[in-house]
Amino acid sequence: MALNGRDRALLRVIVPLALMGLIFYFSAQSAAEHHAWWVLIFRKLGHVTGYALLTALWAWALQGVVERPLVWAISISLVYACTDEFHQSFVDGRNGTPVDVGVDAIGMAIAALAIRWRRMSIRARPAGVSRRTLKGA
Repeated sequence: MALNGRDRALLRVIVPLALMGLIFYFSAQSAAEHHAWWVLIFRKLGHVTGYALLTALWAWALQGVVERPLVWAISISLVYACTDEFHQSFVDGRNGTPVDVGVDAIGMAIAALAIRWRRMSIRARPAGVSRRTLKGA
């Protein structure tokens, strides 16, 4: 069954919203005060990865809906990172810190750079040449 345009647009919004719900869920988990160094690194990588994905998903959802969807995607992700840290300040064993917003912003920047790089590589292709054609060459 093929999705119509309205259903496709709804799906594109539901996916980043679902990731935001998952981030909220993980943020609501209480934590011990002290962690091993490797746990801290793993958690920070989770921040970077989660917010890179969130930014990419919002850029995808907003493509063709607003002008400059990447700017909107970064803005939404940044505001959500700030509210998420505020939310964590109410969770036992957690604290909201501007440092984590900065770590989240690294993920947003990685997504933005990857999206821009991809767009530039698509524009650099000769007219009429698809990615599939280039792979076969």
